[in-house]
Amino acid sequence: MSTLQGKTLFITGASRGIGLAIALRAARDGANVVVAAKTAEPHPKLPGTIHSAAEEIEKAGGKALPLMVDIRHDDQVQAAVKQAVERFGGIDILVNNASAISLTGTLQTPMKKFDLMFGVNVRGTYATTQACLPELLKGKNPHVLTLSPPLNMKPKWFENHVAYTMAKYGMSMCVLGMAEEFRSQGVAFNALWPRTTIATAAVNMLGGQDMMEASRTPDIMADAAYAILTRDSRSCTGNFFLDEDLLREGGETNFDKYLVKPGTQPLPDFFLD
Repeated sequence: MSTLQGKTLFITGASRGIGLAIALRAARDGANVVVAAKTAEPHPKLPGTIHSAAEEIEKAGGKALPLMVDIRHDDQVQAAVKQAVERFGGIDILVNNASAISLTGTLQTPMKKFDLMFGVNVRGTYATTQACLPELLKGKNPHVLTLSPPLNMKPKWFENHVAYTMAKYGMSMCVLGMAEEFRSQGVAFNALWPRTTIATAAVNMLGGQDMMEASRTPDIMADAAYAILTRDSRSCTGNFFLDEDLLREGGETNFDKYLVKPGTQPLPDFFLD
C-alpha cells in the first residue's frame, strides 16, 4: 500500500498533539478519521477540541467524525464504534493514542491518579481494541497502532514513577500479546514511540517552555505512523518501532525539520537507553 485514501481511522485522543498530527497526515490522503476524545468544549489549559480537530481534518482533505469519548467507559467506546461504522461503513485502522501521565513516586501517587492511568492507558487501550476488532477483522490491511514504549525492564525506568511505567508497559503488553493472537488473521499490532521528547501538552506540563523548545514536533510521529499504517498488515506486526529509526530506514535524513527550535539538540525520551 502507498496511500490511506478511503481508509477509516479510529484515533483516541485525536483532539490535539500526536493524535491530531496522525489524523492530519491521513487526511491529506483523503482518509476518514473518527476523532474519539474527551474534549468537546474549549479547555483553559489545553489546545483543541474534537470539533476544532474535525475542522482541521476536513480542511486537510479528509472526512471527520468528532465523537466525545472517555475510553474508561465501555459503553461510550462501543457507541462510538457503532457510530463510526454507521458513518463510514467500517474501521480499517485503530490508533491507541490516548494516555494519562503522572511522573510521581509511590507515596506521591494518590490511588485516584493510579486508577486514571490504568483506566486510560491499559484498560482503555484494551477496551477500545476489543470494540474495534470485529470491524478490523473484516477489513483489508487492518492495523492497530499503539503509542507505547519498547519493554525495557531496567529498574531505572521504574524507580521514580512505577505507576506510570506499569501503565505504559500495559499498553505495550497489549501489542505483544495481540500481535501473536491475531497474526494468522492478518490484523497488525505495532507500537510506536519517539526517540526524543515531542512538543505536546503533556511535555509542556512536565517541563514548560524549555522542554518544549528542546523537543521535536508531533509531525515526526505522524510521518512514522504513516509509514507503518501503509505497510502490509500480514508482514508488519509485533514491532516496537522508534520514530527516528523507522524514518531513517525509509531514507529520511533531514530531522532538523522536526525541531521546535532550530539548532537545538532534542532531549531523549523515557524508556530508551
